[in-house]
Amino acid sequence: MSKAQDPFYIVKEEIQDSIDKLQASFNQWERVPPGTGEQVHLTKDLLANCESIEWQVDELDKAISVAARDPSWYGINEAELESRRRWTTDARIQVANVKKAVGAGKENDNSANVIRRELMRLPNSQQPDVSNHYSAKDNDDFIASESDRQMLLIKQQDEELDELSASVQRIGGVGLTIHEELIAQEKILDELGNEMDSTKNRLDFVQKKMAMVMKRAGAKGQIMIIIFLLVLFIVLFILVFFT
Repeated sequence: MSKAQDPFYIVKEEIQDSIDKLQASFNQWERVPPGTGEQVHLTKDLLANCESIEWQVDELDKAISVAARDPSWYGINEAELESRRRWTTDARIQVANVKKAVGAGKENDNSANVIRRELMRLPNSQQPDVSNHYSAKDNDDFIASESDRQMLLIKQQDEELDELSASVQRIGGVGLTIHEELIAQEKILDELGNEMDSTKNRLDFVQKKMAMVMKRAGAKGQIMIIIFLLVLFIVLFILVFFT
């Protein structure tokens, strides 16, 4: 099996791409001033991405362990298995280093905030609350941006619900029209059925009358009736087609 078709290399490429993006985000995180809303947001994203990549690497390790039970079945050898194990180990180390650095930065930032709060409690402190002012401002900006984002999401959801409601109303209107049409067709079928029953009854009545007349007339009378009807048919034919 070629590398392009091997599931390991397909998953490996996806994980490597995630690691590259993680490194880029980490580099951005390092350039962001500590204690800002942007850093808090990046920290959450980095930790979440680290957890996701670690889970993917764990699943890949499980697949390698399964392949190691019978390498010939999967068309690989021990050297290939060792190479794959080294790659997953290196990937795990890269993610762990980022996670450790971000965690340490988060703890340092929390420690700095605790010290700052303790200094603010001193009654004789004459230091201006500049850092706290900027931190509060950044937090306010972050909260405002998050609020705007939530409002935008709510607005989009409302628009989607309005569209869905309009679609449901249209479907309901079509269903009502179909229902009314079916009721009208049912009435027409009932009327047609009644007319067919009435026509059948009349036809049965005429047939009975004809049978009675034929029976009373006898053989000679029947012949006369047939001749009369034949003459009547000829006269009607001449009147219709020759006049």
